[in-house]
Amino acid sequence: QLQASGGGLVQAGGSLRLSCAASGRTISTSNKGWFRQAPGKEREFVAGIDWGSSSTLYVDSVKGRFTISRDNAKNTVYLQMNSLKPEDTAVYYCTARSASGLRGPYQYWGRGTLVTVSS
Repeated sequence: QLQASGGGLVQAGGSLRLSCAASGRTISTSNKGWFRQAPGKEREFVAGIDWGSSSTLYVDSVKGRFTISRDNAKNTVYLQMNSLKPEDTAVYYCTARSASGLRGPYQYWGRGTLVTVSS
């Protein structure tokens, strides 16, 4: 299972940190990713992290503002979001994929957490 938390309402320029607690052996040791879906838009990949190497991947629109990290001991992945913009408003989903690499389908999805950025 994947349990995301940390969403909320923040003003533009502010920060939020999302957390995702993973349970179950397969999911806990899988690569992790964050996706988001804004109202009326398609779901998009935001960031991913390799569970073994900690290498990361970001969508261009969040580079330099968002940081994905993980704590293996706690089976938790984080998404630190700084300099938030109204266009970051979306439901954010924590995901996992058992295949190698960070690109491609993510098979496991948690419930989303809503992030709202006011202007």
